[in-house]
Amino acid sequence: MICLLEGAVERYAWGGYDYIGGLLDEPSLRRQGRPVAELWFGDHPKAPAIIVDRGQELPLDRWLSAHPEALTEHARAAFGERLSFLLKILDVRLPLSIQVHPDKRQAEIGFAREERAGVPRDAPERLYKDDNHKPEMMVALSEFWLLHGFAGKAEILRRLSHYPALAEVGAMIEALPLDEAYGKIMRARPETLAGWLLPVLEAAPVGDMREPGYWIRYSFEAMAISREAPDPGLMCFFLFNIVHLRPGEGLVQLARLPHAYLRGQNIELMAASDNVLRAGLTPKYVALDELLGIVRTDPVEPDILPGQRQGDVTRYPAEIPDFAMELIGLTPDRHWRKTLEQASIIFALEGDVAIHCADVVLRIPQGRAAFAAAGAGVECRAASQDGCRLVYATSGL
Repeated sequence: MICLLEGAVERYAWGGYDYIGGLLDEPSLRRQGRPVAELWFGDHPKAPAIIVDRGQELPLDRWLSAHPEALTEHARAAFGERLSFLLKILDVRLPLSIQVHPDKRQAEIGFAREERAGVPRDAPERLYKDDNHKPEMMVALSEFWLLHGFAGKAEILRRLSHYPALAEVGAMIEALPLDEAYGKIMRARPETLAGWLLPVLEAAPVGDMREPGYWIRYSFEAMAISREAPDPGLMCFFLFNIVHLRPGEGLVQLARLPHAYLRGQNIELMAASDNVLRAGLTPKYVALDELLGIVRTDPVEPDILPGQRQGDVTRYPAEIPDFAMELIGLTPDRHWRKTLEQASIIFALEGDVAIHCADVVLRIPQGRAAFAAAGAGVECRAASQDGCRLVYATSGL
């Protein structure tokens, strides 16, 4: 079986004003003048998508509770009676918080601890909203910039060496293990941070987006960061890899890897979780001690995924059991057929699509999606003269 799925819109201060409203063809989202950051397609209880089944609209989490047969026995044994994945579209106008996601064991321990303590799940200081890990895969829809894991010490020292005011930081990086140095930097007093960062702000080059100075200047101005008490997260521009992705390129963020999106639009597919530990560049609750206890500080080399193209389909292998993703480009004379092994979501990223399933034909407008139960045989056809582009998200089992 197959049903229409309406995504949930999430508004955060870092979101853009036009992209998601244009994707959904909803001018009202633009006219409101409030940022629209994310479009969610999944059954996470924070913002479940709405499924339309025989004229009735229900949140997808409630619908799945009533229709567990939409999932395979294998999936229910591995993940329970819920989707193992969450699909999002993001529009990043301002840098997101410096963040880390827990692994499965850390999430289970943290969630149980906060449940016992009676911390409300919607409380600002609540760290573990659920008991799941949150590995993520993203594919850029535009030129996209992000921070991804720690750079090597040699690269960190090269960046710091451009600014005499950061000699003290360089000495820490040389003398201490990276985890100790990172902890000291993130706990620095406001006046110390100002002494480090304000000279960088004055000397920062305007145009080189590969260098920390550009993003420090941009963040100070765009996020109205105080010069008297700078955000310690700004120091991460010296410590982390600054990554540039071109449209169609992807990247996986594994558990415990520090990262932050900086600018652009992307597709994000993740395990169905909302667990985020933040370290800076955010007005939200910062749990530095908790983050420092789990963060991975060994240097990483970003493994950019170009996508494996076969005909109309581009695959992004992540080797994570919770999720798998393909991008599918169709013209009016080319169709895509598949028997779905697991429950899946088919999202119309560009143009409209007609999905044939048994004796049902479901037309999905751009910006909407279809939920398809495990075992469904589907045939997707472009319903727009210029063709269409689809995101196929499913379990990685």
